[in-house]
Parts: sequence; structure tokens; C-alpha cells
Amino acid sequence: MKNIKPNIPNKLTEGSITKSIFALSVPIVVSNLLQTAYNLTDTFWVGRLGANALAAVSLSFPIIFLIISLGGGFGTAGSILVAQFKGKEASTEVNHISGQTYLMMTIVSVVLAIAGILLSPLIVELMGAEKEVMREAVQYMKISFIGMIFTFTYFAFQSLMRGVGDVKTPMYIVLFTVLLNLVLDPLFIFGLGVFPPMGVTGAALATLLAQAIASLIGISLLLSGKYNIHLKSKHLKADFPIIKKIFRLGLPSSLEQSGRALGMLAMTFLVARFGTTIIATYGIGMRILSFIIIPSIGLAMATSTLVGQNIGAGKIERAETIAKRSMLAGFLIMSFSGLILFIFAREITAAFIPNDPEVIKEGAYLVKVLSVTFGFVSLQQITTGALRAAGQTLTAMLITIISLWLLRFPIATVLAFYTSLSFIGLWWSFPIANIISVAIVLTIFFKGSWKEKRLTDEVKVKAV
Repeated sequence: MKNIKPNIPNKLTEGSITKSIFALSVPIVVSNLLQTAYNLTDTFWVGRLGANALAAVSLSFPIIFLIISLGGGFGTAGSILVAQFKGKEASTEVNHISGQTYLMMTIVSVVLAIAGILLSPLIVELMGAEKEVMREAVQYMKISFIGMIFTFTYFAFQSLMRGVGDVKTPMYIVLFTVLLNLVLDPLFIFGLGVFPPMGVTGAALATLLAQAIASLIGISLLLSGKYNIHLKSKHLKADFPIIKKIFRLGLPSSLEQSGRALGMLAMTFLVARFGTTIIATYGIGMRILSFIIIPSIGLAMATSTLVGQNIGAGKIERAETIAKRSMLAGFLIMSFSGLILFIFAREITAAFIPNDPEVIKEGAYLVKVLSVTFGFVSLQQITTGALRAAGQTLTAMLITIISLWLLRFPIATVLAFYTSLSFIGLWWSFPIANIISVAIVLTIFFKGSWKEKRLTDEVKVKAV
């Protein structure tokens, strides 16, 4: 099949490796920080409505986050395939796989949205919502499930753009939607002029509108053909062998991400056994952890794109060098971040809850325990990102399952309930599990079996 050369030169398979790593990772980090600001904006404005409104949103969040985790995995599959074909400079395959990724994620999102809308009342009831909260929680959840269609399709756009090495365009779109949401939230929640006050429903509608605009911008850019992917109607006709391949490649990543969300939820159940102070301590610790690992996530995503493209180009040694250099950078950056947090643990904890000496004391201890192995957390994320780029999504999923369910959760249970450590044992389960997990993933990486096959040899695109 004759391949058309991409309209933008591909520089990720040649030139400075270090420059490529940071050129890709920095915009991804900024996008993730902006996404965090997006979530904080919703919480800030809804919190002004009172405890019931905040409870309604809080009840919905774990379910919505779980479903979004599923979508992210399928987007990852499209990104992996596109990256390898991009490295091979096979733009015909890049366009076709992009179209099939969009088609598959649209179908999955519609099915999940319909199921979610129908099951929302039952879900909220099973979660034990009080009557004052239930009506608003159900309404918020239903609108959020409708928005899932736009969330999934934007995930597809973001992942595909990352696959071809364009991470700045999605960053600009996220910046625009953050600013848009900043305006829409108070407008829809409290009302102004012709806009009636809609409370929690308004918050959900503001998010829905921002998601829809982001999704429509994304698809319009791909249809324009100016961003290394050119979608046409022929690419959106179902090619079931390709869809099956994307699904099989993406399912482990989806299960990995949703398994991670469930793992954190399971830890919350253990923490809750020790009372309000420890719950508050854990909440602060997890907020700090989720924020501090954003650079590591950016490096892992950049590594996936770079490794994938270089495998596709047949430059296996360069792909391995990229992974190793990124692992070293991540380890050093995150270890330095851990050192700063260790030194200022008390001050950082006090910034979250300045008037509770007990929570500050326990929170500072937890931050110090977590900070010890930040470098190892980064190593695990970046190494699994490299394995994922080589198509080893099942291996990446198994590593996550081992880390959370066979190591952290059992270790936490034993140390907290069967030793004198009590809740301190919960905190120490994190660094112990991190070190063991890193030993496992590095063993797999240096064994080198991930270098032996290319997805471009397994996927055949029909002439359309």
C-alpha cells in the first residue's frame, strides 16, 4: 500500500533524545495541571451552595472517575498504534486507525452513557445518599453521563495527537475549556440576567458544555488535516479487525486505570476504621501525592510516544535509550521533589488544615513516609509507559494489579491490624509496595522481550 508522507516532518525518531523527552512532557504536565484546576473550580463554586450540594457532587465523583478511567485505556490503545505507524511514516494507517479509535470510543461512550443514566438512581441509593442529597446527586450524575460521550471523544483526540507527537494543541484546548468553565460555573450555578440559578444542575451543565466544545474543536481539527492526522468519512466506516485490535490492546489499560481507582477506594475503607483524624490525614496525603506525581505522569506519557514511534521506525536501540534516560530523569526529579516535601512536610500539611494540630502532626508524618519513595513511583510509571508503548498493555496491567492488590492492600492490612503499628502500618505499605513493584517492572524491562515485536507487523489496514 502506498503511504502518503505526513504533512509535518517527524523529528521524534532522530535528534536529541533529552530535548524530545522534555519537549513532549512539559506540555503534558501543564495540561494535567490545568485539568486539576478544572476540577478545583467545580468544587469551589459548588461548595458555595452548602454541604448538601457538595455531598451530591462528591457522591457522583468516584463513579464518574471510574467510568472515565475505562475510557482513558482505550484512548491509550489508539495512541500506541498511531505512534508506531507514525514512526514508520505510514500516514494512511495513522488516519485509518485514528478513525477507528474515534468510532470505537464513541460507541463505548454511548453504551456507558445510556447504562449510567438508567442506573443513576440505583447507584446513588446504593451509595447511601440521604433524601436531601439524593435528588441533586441523581440529576448531577445523569448529566455527567451524557457528558461522558464528549469526554471519551476528546480523550480519543488527545491520545491520537499525543501518538503523532503533538501535545501542545490539546494543552491549548484544555486551557480554553478551563477558562470557559471558570465563567460558566458561577453563571449556571447562581444565575445572571437571562440565566436562571440552577444550583448543582448548573455545575453539571457547565461541565457538559465545556466538554462538548472541547470535543467538537478536536474533531474539527482532525477533519481539517493540518495536524498530522487527516480524518475523512471513509476512515469512520467500521473496520472490525482493527476495532477488535484496539479493544484488545486497550482493555488491559482500561482495567489497569479502573483497578487503580478501586485500589484507592479499598484503602479508604481501611483508613476509615481509624476515625476522622486519620481519614483527614489520608485525604491530605493523597491530594499531595496526586499533585506531586504530575511531572512523572507527563514523563511516562512522553516516553510512551517516543518509544512507540521509534519502535515503529525500527530504531529499537534508540527506543531503549529513550526509556532509560527518561527513567533516570524521572527518578532524579521525583527524588528531589521528595526531599523538598520531606523537609517541609509540616508546613505543607498545615496549608491544607491550619487549625488542627493532630491532623498536621499525623499528616506531616504521612508526607515524609510517602516522599521517601517518590523516585521509585516515577520509575514504575515511566517503565510501564515504555512497556505499554511496545504493546505490552497486559504486562502493565498485571504490574498495577500486583502493586495494589497483591502488595499494598495486603501489607497495609497486616501491618495495621496484626502488628503494633496500627494506622502507621497503612502509611508504610506505600513505600514497601513501591520498592517491590519497581524491582519487578525493572526486571521485566531489562529482560528485553518487549523489543522483539512490533504492532505494525500485526495490524493490517485494508485499502479503503
